[in-house]
Amino acid sequence: MAEIILKTLAHTYSANPQSPDDYAIRHMEHVWHQGGAYALLGPSGCGKSTLLNIISGLLEPSEGDVLFDGQRVNELPPEERNIAQVFQFPVIYDTMTVFDNLAFPLRNMNTPEHRVKNKVLDVADILDLTELLKRKAKGLTADEKQKVSMGRGLVRDDVSAILFDEPLTVIDPQLKWKLRRKLKEIHQRFNITMIYVTHDQLEASTFADKIAVMYEGQMVQFGTPQELFETPAHTFVGYFIGSPGMNLFAVRYEAGEAWFGDIALTLPSKVTRAIAQASSRNIKVGIRPEFITVHANPREGALVARKRRLQDLGTYAILTFELGNELFKARLPEDHAAYGDEVYLEFEPEHIGLYIDEYRVGVPCE
Repeated sequence: MAEIILKTLAHTYSANPQSPDDYAIRHMEHVWHQGGAYALLGPSGCGKSTLLNIISGLLEPSEGDVLFDGQRVNELPPEERNIAQVFQFPVIYDTMTVFDNLAFPLRNMNTPEHRVKNKVLDVADILDLTELLKRKAKGLTADEKQKVSMGRGLVRDDVSAILFDEPLTVIDPQLKWKLRRKLKEIHQRFNITMIYVTHDQLEASTFADKIAVMYEGQMVQFGTPQELFETPAHTFVGYFIGSPGMNLFAVRYEAGEAWFGDIALTLPSKVTRAIAQASSRNIKVGIRPEFITVHANPREGALVARKRRLQDLGTYAILTFELGNELFKARLPEDHAAYGDEVYLEFEPEHIGLYIDEYRVGVPCE
């Protein structure tokens, strides 16, 4: 097991990089603590798999260092890093039995056969593979093959970390939750450092204790699922986390008020002051749909918006409304009121976020 440190790490596929846009991984510093369950979350092309391959040794970084327990491992191949990696598509030997697939890494290390058997039986029990041990891997279902692939990493006692690169992509949706639960059980039992790459926020939040969100080659926030939801550090995190994502209003300061287009927003005075003091013109106010109160009738201080769509999802509803020629969303309770063409909105003050140059900023206390 290992603590993994990324030190001034960057990577480019360009022979002559000229700008940050030429980097798949922009300069970052990060620590994956020993025994943690982490997720690396972001959209396709943001650098997740590149970063995972650098950690595993499949790719050498252009700049900076990868440290395992303080030791620089940049030039070490994967087999010398004691890393187990589970890919999107299961990597197993179809002509071997499940038992022999699980035993393969141990036999490669000349492990005594009695220890091989005990370890394989133990891991097979954990992964619900015991009844399949004598079957050829070729006849297994996709989820069974993926469990065998996971098991090959778990049988080794010397594994420093297990890296999962979107391992449930090919799995039937009805089985995904079972495998996510199984991974969580495995982590709790073995206390192995696990890093799980995914573009699915549900997978990330149900597996990981902490999530690293990547965007355009940068790690823009690292925190618990609750922190990512309640205090997104970057506008992308606000947009990407949550369903629907955060509403973001581009604002300016004028005549003592914060304006969104030609609409004066009712904001806490401390937020308005921070907007007035900002040196950048790239200023946004963020509020999640869950923290917007919608009224059917006029109310003093409430914003007037046009109702565009109301989607009933059973236990809650999503209201799409138009404000300043842009569409936004509010999440409503199951027993919401009946609304006409106009709705009246109030933002919960304590849940309003201020973003300057896309990053969340603190605002001074009253």
